[in-house]
Parts: sequence; C-alpha cells; structure tokens
Amino acid sequence: MNRGWPLFGLRISTSNLLLRPMTERDLTEVADNLPDDVTLDPSLRRFPTLPEPTARRTAIHQGYWRALGTWTTDEWQLPFVVIQDDVIIGVQTLEGTQFRATRTIDSSSHLRAAFRGCGLGQQMRRGILTLAFGYLAAERAITSAWHHNQASLGVSRALGYRRVGETEEPSDTGSGLDTMVHLELSRSAWLRSDLARGIEVDGFAGCAPYFGL
Repeated sequence: MNRGWPLFGLRISTSNLLLRPMTERDLTEVADNLPDDVTLDPSLRRFPTLPEPTARRTAIHQGYWRALGTWTTDEWQLPFVVIQDDVIIGVQTLEGTQFRATRTIDSSSHLRAAFRGCGLGQQMRRGILTLAFGYLAAERAITSAWHHNQASLGVSRALGYRRVGETEEPSDTGSGLDTMVHLELSRSAWLRSDLARGIEVDGFAGCAPYFGL
C-alpha cells in the first residue's frame, strides 16, 4: 500500500471489469484514447493556439493533477480507469462536493467506442455506487447528461435513478443552449435494488480518513 496516498490501493471488481484509481502512468493511454464525443470539464484551462487533439490531451493531464492536488475531505474527485483483459477501456469518476455535509456523490464516465453498447457502463457505475453507498456512507447519488445522450440516461434509469429536473446550458454540440437532464438515486433505493451483489471492493481500510470518515 502507498502510505502517502492509500487511495492508489483501491480496487473495485465486477463480473468482468476492474476499476482502480488512475495514476500518472495511465495518463498518456487515457488521453490518446479519449473519444471525440466526450465533453471536457469547461473549467479546465484551455490553450487556444494548440491543435484541438493536443489541447484535449493536455486538459486530461491537468484535470488529473488538479483532482489529486486540491483534494480535501469536503471536495474531492477520484478518477478510476476501467480495465478489461488488461486494457484500459474507459474512465469512471466519483466526485464529492461539500461531501461531509451533503453525503452526496456525483459521477461521470466514458468508454472507448468499441466497448459501448454491451452493458459495461452499468457495471462501471454499479462499482462506484457500491463504494459510495457501502463504504463512504453516501446518502444520495446525482448525475447529469444531455437530453440527447440516451446511452448515459439509459444507464442511470437502469440503476434506479429518477429524473429530478433539467436546465438550459451552453450546448456541447453547437451554439446556443441545450437541455441538461438531472437525476438522483437515494441510498434506500440503491439498497432495495440489491445491485451491489457480486461487486467487490478491496483496499479501502486506509482510505477512510481522506473522505472525512
């Protein structure tokens, strides 16, 4: 275990996926395989004179460093690489904002195009929800997706999230505004679903203080 950052020892296993926290050694592979349709965090620094592919790779690196370098027990972001057969096929991120007060987690994810449409998105989300509700004492999970992102919305609906509202936000596909759909999942609904069955979480023992637990 890394005694300076025990979160690197976390492991979440589903039926055929392994999720582990991203490391610097993963950054090049993750950035080089970032799908073109993934919208990056608009708060990340952008360099307008860089070619767009390079700018997106740079944003992935800076986002990773910012997440770990600004971590507190109230504000944190933990990106996991998703591995199948020793290949990184995507990223699943778990995030807390004012976490000790709200006990609410958010999530985001992406999969490489070749691995979409076969249920892996649900497995990834089930993994981090098992960590959140089973180990972090979360009371609520939230997520958001554009109204046209039926894949993401479908994963959320399949796992029991309910739609709680929508907002008009700057479009990710063109000019003007578009509709962002907001969903949430309660702890009680998650526990009733029994969707944690078959998910294994290892290496959490030394991580609890980093979440204020």
